[in-house]
Amino acid sequence: MAISKLLVANRGEIALRVFRTARRLGIATVAVAPPDDAGALHARSADETVAVSSYLDAAELVRAAREVGADAVHPGYGFLAESPEFAAAVSDTGLVWVGPPAAALRAGGDKLEAKRIAREAGVPVVPGGESDELGFPLLVKAAGGGGGRGMRVVRDAAELDGAVEAAAREAQAAFGDGRLLFERYLERPRHVEIQLLADTHDTVISLGERECSVQRRHQKVLEESPSVALDPELRAKMSDAAVRFARAIGYVNAGTAEFVLDGREFYLLELNGRIQVEHPVSEEVLGIDLVELQLRIAEGAPLPRVATLTRGHAVEVRLYAEDPRTFLPQAGRIERLRLPTGIRVDAGVEEGDEVGTAYDPLLAKLIAHGPTRSKAFDSLRAALEQTVVEGVTTNLPFLRWLVAHPAVRAGETTTAFLVEHPPLEPPAPLPPAPWRAPFRLNLPPPSPTPPPDLEQADAHEAGGSSSVTAPMPGTVLRVLVAVGDRVEPRQPLVVLEAMKMETPLVAPYGATVSALHVAEGDRVAGGATLVELGEL
Repeated sequence: MAISKLLVANRGEIALRVFRTARRLGIATVAVAPPDDAGALHARSADETVAVSSYLDAAELVRAAREVGADAVHPGYGFLAESPEFAAAVSDTGLVWVGPPAAALRAGGDKLEAKRIAREAGVPVVPGGESDELGFPLLVKAAGGGGGRGMRVVRDAAELDGAVEAAAREAQAAFGDGRLLFERYLERPRHVEIQLLADTHDTVISLGERECSVQRRHQKVLEESPSVALDPELRAKMSDAAVRFARAIGYVNAGTAEFVLDGREFYLLELNGRIQVEHPVSEEVLGIDLVELQLRIAEGAPLPRVATLTRGHAVEVRLYAEDPRTFLPQAGRIERLRLPTGIRVDAGVEEGDEVGTAYDPLLAKLIAHGPTRSKAFDSLRAALEQTVVEGVTTNLPFLRWLVAHPAVRAGETTTAFLVEHPPLEPPAPLPPAPWRAPFRLNLPPPSPTPPPDLEQADAHEAGGSSSVTAPMPGTVLRVLVAVGDRVEPRQPLVVLEAMKMETPLVAPYGATVSALHVAEGDRVAGGATLVELGEL
């Protein structure tokens, strides 16, 4: 069935990205937007826009598609893109679902079931089990979703109960599923993912890898292709494992198998049943349009011949409205915006747009391509120097620091990179390669130092007392103390939620709670006073 009108059940840059390909193919585009996002760029850019109550209301999105006579739905990425219930609801109404079938989403999206299927297919997975079996450090993960939500690293037994409670609460809020699993935590792996395509004619292919090791709060900030860590033999093994798992769950359309790589050992994390935020780096090195291939597969066409030989190197960074040191989300109006020329930019905002607290703070993706890795990074570095954003705090200083960092330029990054190299600190020159590993002392690598402390609020002292204020706008999820309580240093006082991520705010020192200015469910602005502390 040829698609003639496509509804994109998403917002921001991914909606605009899908619109571009649809227009090139002669497909009419439909945007959706709830009342608080009616003026967003994607809603101003589609051929038609339909009001909905929420981006997460599957019934509303199906209603919108039927109302305007759309014949297909593209979910973009995010929660609904991996929802088997949404996929089934779209398909059951006779609409074309641009994504994998509900059964594949169900099998691949449940991490417990996915691990079982992977083991049966001969695909290695990270060892899991009960906390007392695994020991510490271990990783607490949401069983029903990804993206870093519902995930906590636990380094000793004293942290376990609090981490489980927070992860379950966050997973329930993000995915409607509070189930958790425990896995062995690998301290310094690389994060490498394999891009897959599968059609309805039993063809499943791998399109090479992306390196996504630089992460904050388990979410990626820089991606590149190809990975410097893979040689042809290792690439072939990982690609084969990805294809075997996709076949085992009956996968169709575009998807990404995510692995952690520890030396030459690799373990499957999950198969993301959607197009990824970082898909442009694969497009740049392969010279293809993954969204076009998604649409063709959804129409029932067999996969065309796709070149799998890469052309040079591509690297992407994500420009967010967030603090460049703590990565806490920020809000405000974009008073001035100058995005670079000469590289690919996938933007979701324009000058004058408002960045609120209800949605992901991604502003744009900057993607540079070059004949070599070094030239691609040079192009990206120059592009970041051209970029200007005023009116809202962004991570632009962090991105400039990141792409110039000697460890990043040397390709020596792991998921612990931002722990071992705190953001914006002047980087020390790398020692000669033979002296960078701990084997010279015949000792195991030490654990990374604790991550940058996000569990804090600003504390302003006055007359023997202090007020604890919100470091960013958000919603008060939990109030953990009452007036008159005695609190210890670093005891959690309030849990603040912003952009679907929880941030516990802790006492800066031992004190007595003298006043509370918020209740659970309150929306607060950045800098708002939450708790007042007095002397013990």
